[in-house]
Amino acid sequence: MQIKKEKKEIVWQNSQVTGVDRQALLGYQSLVLWFTGFSGAGKSTLAFALERRLVTHGINCSVLDGDNVRHGLNRDLGFSPLDRSENIRRVAEVARLMIDAGLIVITSFISPYREDRAMARSIIGAEKFFEVYLSTALDICEQRDTKGLYRKARSGELPCFTGISSPYEAPEDAELSIDTSMRSVDACVEYLLQTVINHCSLK
Repeated sequence: MQIKKEKKEIVWQNSQVTGVDRQALLGYQSLVLWFTGFSGAGKSTLAFALERRLVTHGINCSVLDGDNVRHGLNRDLGFSPLDRSENIRRVAEVARLMIDAGLIVITSFISPYREDRAMARSIIGAEKFFEVYLSTALDICEQRDTKGLYRKARSGELPCFTGISSPYEAPEDAELSIDTSMRSVDACVEYLLQTVINHCSLK
């Protein structure tokens, strides 16, 4: 039987490569863009489109998508408030490792609770955390319903569905807010791209 080590015996190992070293090598600052909003607000669409644009600019970046991580890393989690919180904690820890490696990370999660988003900010570090609130109204998101999720939630097939049977706590001080019903995808991506360029000191 393997004996679990005491937490005090687990020591963080510091890299000999600093964030300043990586910035000098890559030419930009790492960052987490944390997309939040209702299902159907456009989080995944914008996240992957922005990733494509950043790569064409020579920027090493990656998307952590809510559906994708539940296929592997978080497949053991459900949608209760406790499981949602653990989902966000794990993603924030992964995102922190990725920005330590010098990436720009784009996350796409409903992340409905302010407390959980604040936790993610504290794990990642406030100076590296950029909250993007897709403020598209619930009725617009439900009209889109590209996955049929709202229909299933209304019929009771999907319990704990944000906006229907589970609450969403909108950010009170997000770094950026975008209503995707007011702009085209291309316009939203261009706006986000310029924001990243300015924030990360990109050329």
